[in-house]
Amino acid sequence: MNYPQVRPRRLRVNPTIRSLVRENTVSPADLIYPLFVKPGAGLRDEVPSMPGVFQLSLDQLDGEIQELKDLGISAVILFGIPPDKDAQGSGGFADDGIVQEAVRTIKAAHPDFYVITDVCLCEYTDHGHCGLLDKEGYVLNDPTLTLLAQVALSHTRAGADMVAPSDMMDGRVEAIRQALDSEGYINVPIMAYSAKYASGYYGPFRDAAGSTPSFGGRAQYQMDPANADEAIRETALDIGEGADIIMVKPALAYMDIISVLKSEFGHPTCAYNVSGEYAMVKAAAANDWIDEKKVVLETMLGFKRAGADLIITYHAKDVANWLKD
Repeated sequence: MNYPQVRPRRLRVNPTIRSLVRENTVSPADLIYPLFVKPGAGLRDEVPSMPGVFQLSLDQLDGEIQELKDLGISAVILFGIPPDKDAQGSGGFADDGIVQEAVRTIKAAHPDFYVITDVCLCEYTDHGHCGLLDKEGYVLNDPTLTLLAQVALSHTRAGADMVAPSDMMDGRVEAIRQALDSEGYINVPIMAYSAKYASGYYGPFRDAAGSTPSFGGRAQYQMDPANADEAIRETALDIGEGADIIMVKPALAYMDIISVLKSEFGHPTCAYNVSGEYAMVKAAAANDWIDEKKVVLETMLGFKRAGADLIITYHAKDVANWLKD
């Protein structure tokens, strides 16, 4: 049948019927909030390129986590800003590293709050790359795996609930899974940055985390933005190695990848709504060029519609507040 017998607008007449037939929803339980932690005391330093996002000292975490809990957000992902850096990124796997201390601080005050840690070396290396380098500046894959496993173990020993390797080294999920299992951490899941692209959307994050490479870029280990089939191959490898959750990063320009991977694997899928996406919205809203609330909530629905089960986003607090309204 066609018009006039069929009138799709009948199901759009008022808010009640629109709500009843709505296919996708966003809730605070879907959201993971990124936190940047650094040494010091009494520090809450706003990131200039990311309004509303702060670098926090450990003594600020209790209040921050309580605010998130009050909003119904139940998980964070931690990124560390170390006091010192070296060629091996040793601050990343030190027992007294900044992320390890942050995990302990959060768990001491909020033992049931879910803490995910980013597992990488770029914040801790003096060259800003995600692994060990040879003399020509090439990132060495296999020697880096040993260090990444150490990072994941150190985070887990400190109390992390989940680890999330973001380096894009081949075989890193398997190396981390074996290391965790060897110490009895069989119930600690891995969220793999399975389709992480060498994107231009990461600039503000690198300001926040101090992880801009000192030379070159990351195209030798992160994915080419032109490729979609490669994302399927990468994700299949990660799942085969033991990834419990897969991730697409960035999310906004890669919703097709989210959809393809969810359709292909049916695996729990996370979308990372990255710093550049956040900064663009904030800049446009500050100039009254867009309705920030409407655009952000529409974007979150887009991620869910594409197939994301979880969303890492710097908008998480705003979204949770708007959903209350």
